[in-house]
Amino acid sequence: MATTGQATGGRGDARLSEKGIYTAALRLIDADGVGALSMRKLAAVLGVNPMSLYHHVPNKAALLRGVKNLVAAQFQPQVDGGTWQEQLYRFASDFRALAHRHPNLIVHSLASPDFIEPEDPFWTGLTGVLTSAGVPATEVAPVGAVLTSLFSGFLLAEMNGTLGRLAAMQPAPGRAGSGAASGADADGNGSFELAVQTLIAGLEAHLPPATAR
Repeated sequence: MATTGQATGGRGDARLSEKGIYTAALRLIDADGVGALSMRKLAAVLGVNPMSLYHHVPNKAALLRGVKNLVAAQFQPQVDGGTWQEQLYRFASDFRALAHRHPNLIVHSLASPDFIEPEDPFWTGLTGVLTSAGVPATEVAPVGAVLTSLFSGFLLAEMNGTLGRLAAMQPAPGRAGSGAASGADADGNGSFELAVQTLIAGLEAHLPPATAR
């Protein structure tokens, strides 16, 4: 029996479409974090009986997979045109912007070994940029894996506050350059620029001279 004021939410209920369920779950995650998400809370947001959700999503793990896929589909990097360096910069910028829209989900997802799947727009876009840069076909996946790991580490440090904390730390007393941190990079944009330019420089050094520019 449905709770008073709560619809049963059968299979034909428009509120229980795949997109509707995952969108509502994403709103909860954005507001309160992954740990606060539950089938009961989601049902309350949708205004349906909690048991009706299980006709569509078997458990929280499946729900999170659906939310991750929903967010992954939002990532449509605009990398056409320009040099491969410009393409890689735009690619990284677009993904960082997505991460800033959904930081709670990104921090949680980065801890998962299957965060990036072969068919994800992130992987297909990155490998496309690497191919256009002249990375040999046999090295595209290994190089992509390294760049993904480095960039993911930067995003995780930015999202969880580690980057800002380290950037504000002062050198040990008596060391060159000791003094108060400037705090000029409060939004992390300067650190992001440095990170991406470092990745680009590293890839340029890895490529054969004829293809590095």
